[in-house]
Amino acid sequence: MDAPTVYRTSLRGLEKIHEGKVRDIYAAGPDALLIVTTDRLSAFDVVLPDPIPGKGRVLNCISQFWFERTRHIVPNHLTGRALDSVVSDPAERALLAERAVIVKRLKALPIEAVVRGYLIGSGWKDYQKSGAVCGIALPAGLALAAPLPAPIFTPATKAAAGEHDENISFAETERLIGAPLAAQVRETAIALYEFAAAHARARGIIIADTKFEFGLDEHGTLTLIDEALTPDSSRFWPADAYRPGASPPSFDKQFVRDYLETLDWNKRAPGPKLPPEIIARTSQKYHEALRRLTGPAA
Repeated sequence: MDAPTVYRTSLRGLEKIHEGKVRDIYAAGPDALLIVTTDRLSAFDVVLPDPIPGKGRVLNCISQFWFERTRHIVPNHLTGRALDSVVSDPAERALLAERAVIVKRLKALPIEAVVRGYLIGSGWKDYQKSGAVCGIALPAGLALAAPLPAPIFTPATKAAAGEHDENISFAETERLIGAPLAAQVRETAIALYEFAAAHARARGIIIADTKFEFGLDEHGTLTLIDEALTPDSSRFWPADAYRPGASPPSFDKQFVRDYLETLDWNKRAPGPKLPPEIIARTSQKYHEALRRLTGPAA
């Protein structure tokens, strides 16, 4: 039997302390949180009314895959605790299977740590205007979707629900979190991106860009939190269809963004409903990304 689609959760006996665009977060004691990855999908920072079947399980499984393989670069928020240590009801545990984890409570940094390896999205728009991305000058004459000479760190603010993240300079990042920590975040984010990009490339996927979130533990140790290198936090392109000068097809929610761009919608809540064929195709793309990333090299 197919796993149930989960749009929103309400777990008995647990305090829900936050409902994000995709994740529901519950208190799991004084030093831990239960994070549930739902099937909600946000585009242009608006949560859409239709869930994508299986999406939350895919995101959680991909994040788990990367967390386990990047411990040599940076520690992460996983505790390793079993779900039944927090959720006693068997029906609720079944609902949460493969989509919930228990993590450490950490102090989240107030930035998105974005790394770009290719010129696309808001980076392409910035480059067309100024020849730079987030104040980082790039060579003249680069095409849409062109590979960058080296990955660049282009941080952004964390927007409130319904608002849009905004790119910021590295100097602004230093002002927000301090110069030493800003440098550590930049170095760590680029190392994570380069490690993952090499793994994905061997499996036929180009990671064009991605964003990370970090927190600090009680000792001030930088820790990877939230999700890692998923189709929600990254642009994944099929390597065999990639051509500089054109926006490639994708394994991520860019497929939904492209559909939404054809609508007369102001990119504000409420979001439009999605046709069944768009929902089904998006679900297929997420599952294909999971299969390729976690399977053997091509």
